[in-house]
Order: sequence, then C-alpha cells, then structure tokens
Amino acid sequence: MANILSIAQSGLAAAQAGLATTGHNIANQATPGYSRQLVIQASLGGQNFGYGFIGNGTTVETVQRVYNEFLGSQAIAGQGTASQLATYYAQINKINNMIADPTTGLTPVLSDFFKGIQDLVANPGTAPSRQAMLSGAQALAARFQSMDSQLRGMQDGVNNEISSAVTNINAYAKQIAQLNEAISKAQNGTGQPPNDLLDQRDLIVSELAKQTKVSVVKQESGYGIFIGNGQPLVVGNDVLQLTTVNSPTDPGRLQVGYIASGTTVILPESSLVGGNLGGLFQYRSETLDAMRNSLGRIAIGLASTFNEQHKLGQDLNGAMGGDFFKMADPLVNPSSKNSVGSGLSASISNVDALTTNDYRVSFNGTDYKITRLPDNTSVYSGATFPTPPATPLEIDGVSFSLTGPMVAGDEFVVKPTVNGASDFNVLIKDLSAIATATPIRTAAPTGNTGNGTISLGKVNSGFNPANIATPVTLSYDGTSVPPTLTGFPAVAVTVTTNGVATTFPAGTPVTYTAGSTISFDGMEIEIAGAPVNGDTFTIKANTNGDGDNRNMLALGELQTKKVLQGGTASYNSAYSQVVSLVGNKTREMQTNSAAEATLLKQIQTAQQSESGVNLDEEATNLLRYQQAYQASGKVMQAVSDMFDVLISLGR
Repeated sequence: MANILSIAQSGLAAAQAGLATTGHNIANQATPGYSRQLVIQASLGGQNFGYGFIGNGTTVETVQRVYNEFLGSQAIAGQGTASQLATYYAQINKINNMIADPTTGLTPVLSDFFKGIQDLVANPGTAPSRQAMLSGAQALAARFQSMDSQLRGMQDGVNNEISSAVTNINAYAKQIAQLNEAISKAQNGTGQPPNDLLDQRDLIVSELAKQTKVSVVKQESGYGIFIGNGQPLVVGNDVLQLTTVNSPTDPGRLQVGYIASGTTVILPESSLVGGNLGGLFQYRSETLDAMRNSLGRIAIGLASTFNEQHKLGQDLNGAMGGDFFKMADPLVNPSSKNSVGSGLSASISNVDALTTNDYRVSFNGTDYKITRLPDNTSVYSGATFPTPPATPLEIDGVSFSLTGPMVAGDEFVVKPTVNGASDFNVLIKDLSAIATATPIRTAAPTGNTGNGTISLGKVNSGFNPANIATPVTLSYDGTSVPPTLTGFPAVAVTVTTNGVATTFPAGTPVTYTAGSTISFDGMEIEIAGAPVNGDTFTIKANTNGDGDNRNMLALGELQTKKVLQGGTASYNSAYSQVVSLVGNKTREMQTNSAAEATLLKQIQTAQQSESGVNLDEEATNLLRYQQAYQASGKVMQAVSDMFDVLISLGR
C-alpha cells in the first residue's frame, strides 16, 4: 500500500506542476517574447514482484519552453533587414516630399526667374524691369539656400538618430550580458533551464536586431553577440562599448566607434549593416549626400553658365558685365589627425565634368591616392602629386594641388559641390550693372548698292573691349575669284560654313560665302546676300546700350538650352532628373520595405504558431491536469480506505 500511496503522490505532484505551468502560460499569453512552456514527465520505472513489474509512478523531469531556434534565427535576421529598409524609406521619403512639392521645389522659382528675364528683354532700359529680374534672382538664390538648409537639417536629424541607436545598442548589450550571467548561475545551480530568463534574452536580442544586424553564437556562458559584419558586442559577460564620434574629415558627421583599452576605434560605415543604424548609414551615403551634391552641382552649373554669358554683355555704364551669381568653391576638409603643415587645394576646372561624388585624398608614405566616394573607387594612385606652379591634377572637373607636404596617414576629403546651393547668391546689387546689351554694333551703310546684310553680331570669351576701340570696316571685293572681304585687324579670321571651319592667316583676304559665320578677335558676325563690289560693313563699339537687349536674349535662351552635364541637360531637366531619381529610389524602398515587412510577419506568425500561447489549447490542458489531479486524489482516498480496513481488522 505504501507503493500505491507514493504513486498517487507522484501523480498529484505532476498534475500540480502541469496546472501551475498551464496557469503560467495563460497569464503570459500577451507577454512580448514569451514562449509557452510544457511539463515533461517520465515514468519512474517498475519493481519486479516475481509475478511482474509494478510501476512506481511518475516524475517531472523539466519544464520545457517551446522554442524553435531555426525560426528564432530567421526572425532575428528578418528583423534586421526589415528595420534597415523601413528606416531608409522613412528618411528618403522626407527628401522626396521636399523636392517633388510643386510649390516648394526649384522648378517654380526657376521659372519665375526667367519670366523676369523675358520682361527685361522687352524693357531693357527700365528700372522696374531690372528690379523685377534682380528680385527673381534673389528669390532663386533664397530657394537654393532654403533647400540646402532643409537637407542639412535632415543630416543633423540623422546624427541624432545615430546617437539614439548607439545608446539603445549599448543598453541592450548590457542587458544581454547580465542575462547571460543570470542564466549561467541558474543553470549551474539547478541543472534546469530558466525559461523566463531565456525568453527575456531572446526578446532583447530581437530588439537589438531592430538597431543593427545581429549574429548569435551560442557559448558555454551564454550568447555571443556580433553586430554588423562581425563586430563583437557581447562575449559571455563582457560588453564592448560603442560610442559616437565626429568624423576626423567632417566634424558635422557622426560615426560609430568602439572603445578598446581607453582608445576609440572608428568603425567603417560599411561594417555596420542592418537595422536602424544600417539604414541611416546607407541613406546618408547613398541619398542624402548625393542629394546635397546634386543640388549643389545644379547651382554651380547655373552660376557658371549664367556668369559666362553675363560677362559677355555690356551694362548701362558701358562696362562689360561681371559675375552675376556667386559660384561656390570645393570644400576641402583635412583630417584632424593630419600632420602640421600638410595642405591641399581644390578648384573647379570644368563644370560640365562635375559629378555628385566626394573624394578622399590620402598618402601612405609611398603613394598618393584619390578615392571616389561613396563607392571607394580609386581614380588616381601615384608616387607624385602636383604642387604649384605645376599643372594641377584634374579628375572629374576638379583640379587638385598640394599646398603643403603630406606624411604617411594624412588624408583630406574634398566635396566639390556640397556648398553649391548654400553659397549660391546674387552678386549684382546695382541695377545699372545688369549687362543687357552686347558691346558691339554692326551696320551696313546706306550707300551700299548691293543687297548684302550683316547680322547684329555677338562676342565670345575671347573678346576684349580694346579690340574694338577703333571701328572695323570690312570691304567687299567682287572682282576677285572667289569674292573676298578685306579690312580685318591683323589677326587670324575663321569662317565656318555648314559646320566646316576654315582659318585665314592675319592679313590675307577672307573668302566670302553668303551666310557663313565669321569670327575674329572674340567677335562673331554673319554677312549674307549679294553685296556689290565696294560695299562696306562696319563693326564698332556699342556706345549706347540703353535699349539693347541682345545679351539678355542670350541669357533668356539658357532656360531651355542644354548647358549642364556636358551639354545633355538644361537647368530644369537637370533638376527633373534629380526629382526622378529620388522618386524612383523612394518607390523602390517603399516596395522593398513592404515586402520585407510581410516576410518578417510570416516568419513571426510561424514562430508564434509554434511558440505562442493558444488559450483554447491551454483550457484543454487545464481540464486535463485538473482531472489527473482529481484521479490521483481518488487513488489516495482508496489507499486511505484500505488502511482503515486493516486497522479495523486488528480491533
């Protein structure tokens, strides 16, 4: 009977453990990260009484959590990827909303600026039209500066979010290390897994995966946590502390480093992939930097081409036009670790060749290297680097020269267009300094007997007002074969006919071809029709440009002329390309983010279907354990009755 009593007691204990575990599951049904638990029972075996083996009851071996490690690792990996894409999409959508807005983008203010130019074409000598054109230019400059300011604000926002992500990573790492220690002590003391602590650790690892890519390596003392592309974060109970530091070559740019032996080692951005942190780094390098550079390149291109044409004009004072807009210089950032005296200069030598990339110039003690960022493509490597007065090294429209010796480890980051929009400004303050006129005038005297005509004339970058201090009179000689023009200054003359240029040496007669372009001394004219022998044509300085709008007409043509990116884009189309690129990238991130979020949800659903608490199932278990408990109680009651019978027999 003692054997029966012990069997009943074991059944009661097992049923009680089952009831407690089921109740625990029900209570934690909504607890994040909780995995349902099962009571694992085993038979105590039997005893041979000669006629056979009689069992000794049951025992509870362990309380096991239902956890699928494969699904767990898939969920952690999916969380890192989904968080990275979601962060990238959230950030790039801000830029997309800004530049695509029809009221706050660049397109409307650019259109208004050229409307002011067209008004000045119609009224070149009136102060109100000049003021309207100047106000349009100032509004254009303000829009460039405003858009760049918003982008810089977004950059500051990225810095803040990077700091927040690093703070969260450090906090999670500390908690994981503490749980590693607590789990190790619990297992060593009892030999049983502390399920709730294991769930807490897995939950924190999942939260960590929202911040960066996480790899989990099981170790004797717990989880080893590696982030990004393999950077150790938690090893046993030891934690590697992360921190944020200003970039040595860009003080306004936060980077992430780890502290080792009191020294901060900066981690490459490419090594911290996945999660919120990876999304921020990817967005900053691929989109935010490129967007600021793209906007700056448009501003620099507009300033350069507009200035070139404006300087070919004549203002109301009779002087040649000056720079209308300020064109930004490349930004050269030396590393804070550079040697004393090292120096580098950079200037824009070819606006058409500019890209939206930045460049790193470094020296390893033997070779100089220029690397294009952010793809880290080497564009120059050599043992020498030009110093003034040697010809600078030109790459992608940027000229590089050393202004101070570099030693091993020195580096500079050059950003050719980053300040293009912020530094874009109107230099003209005096209304009379707007160069609407062309500095030369042409005429065909009324005494000519033929029907030859001469164009209004224009000038190019080789023009010097001194060249026309003395009027030029060209005479038509119809007796020569072929007919010629004489009277040119003692300079070479180029005649372009149907795209074919012919240069005539100084002092030689120039063959006349009707409608051809004749270029000399920075001036261009066209003589057409059929002059008669002795007819003349004059070219002289423009002494009254008050009503002359020829240069303003040329400036107005720049609105639709393909003058940017090597003659492939106009101002508006260059901006439209940027809007299109950002829009397409935003759509790509939106689609990828939604797809990855769906995939993550599917993994989490599969994980919950196995590890989550099902209240219907637990209700069934509750009834089952309750009945088992009652049945074991009945066995004990039967044993009690048997004892009563035995006792009564002895009376």
